[in-house]
Parts: sequence; structure tokens; C-alpha cells
Amino acid sequence: MAKPDKAAAVAELTDLFRESSAAMLTEYRGLTVAQLKTLRRSLGGNASYAVVKNTLTAIAAKEAGVDFDTDALVGPSAIAFVTGDPVEAAKGLRDFAKANPQLVIKGGVLDGRALSAEDITKLADLESREVLLAKAAGAMKAKLYQAAYLFTAPASQAVRTIDALREKQESTAA
Repeated sequence: MAKPDKAAAVAELTDLFRESSAAMLTEYRGLTVAQLKTLRRSLGGNASYAVVKNTLTAIAAKEAGVDFDTDALVGPSAIAFVTGDPVEAAKGLRDFAKANPQLVIKGGVLDGRALSAEDITKLADLESREVLLAKAAGAMKAKLYQAAYLFTAPASQAVRTIDALREKQESTAA
């Protein structure tokens, strides 16, 4: 490859590193083109999966200021650049790797911080953003219900006591 081509490839990879919220490095040795196409679909609409050259990727990561483990850049490498929810892409990679053991997740970067393969698996085990927000809203609603009950309990107890006294007076008067 000529130098202008390499410079353009490095610039493109640098832009991808800067624009993405996460990048996940994989080794795709032994996968067919059809399997790679399936993998790209499983990543969702917020991730792009690109086969990369290791030396150019190391240069681009350094230029982008990303804390990327360049030691993992060995063998045929591809990177999933995520622009949206990284959990969805991590789940897609994990599920595809379970079905196709040829795909090896090596590591990655999330918001400029290096991730190991275990970190990506933990990220994939998280629930989606919507589910976590719904759980937080449910917890807040429960606390508000408890507070409302706490504030109304003394008044309702006083009403029950007054009713009991009234019934007692009526029964003694009759």
C-alpha cells in the first residue's frame, strides 16, 4: 500500500476512534464472509464492524489519544466501533462468540478507558439502558409511596380511634 493510502486509512481510523463511544477489538480468524455479515447484523444499528490493519490501528489509536491495548493487535483483527449504547454491541459480540467460537473478543475501549475481554463480558451482562431506567423509576415510585403512606398513617389512625370511641359511646348510651 502506498503512503497516501496508509495515511488516509490512519486518518479514517482516528476519526472512528474519536467519534465512537466504544470500540471492541476481536479476532475473526476462521469466520466466513456470511458469518461476518451475520455478525454485523447482530451488532445492531449503532455499531460498525471493520477489519483493520494492526500497525495502522495502533498509530490511529495513539493519534486519537485512546488508551488502547496495542499488545492485543496480533493476528487478523477487526474492531466494532460503537456510536450508541455499548451494551447492545457487547451483547451482540458475546452472543455471536458463543455460537461461533472462532470469534475471539480481545478487549476494547469505553469512553477512553481500556477494557479487557472480561470487562466486555461484564458489560454484555448488564441490562439495557431502558430496563435500568425503568428499575430506577420503580424504586423512586416505591419510595414516594412509602413517604405518602407514612404521612397519612397518623391521620388515618386518629380517624379510626375517633370512630371506635364514637361507636363505644353509642353502644353504652343505647
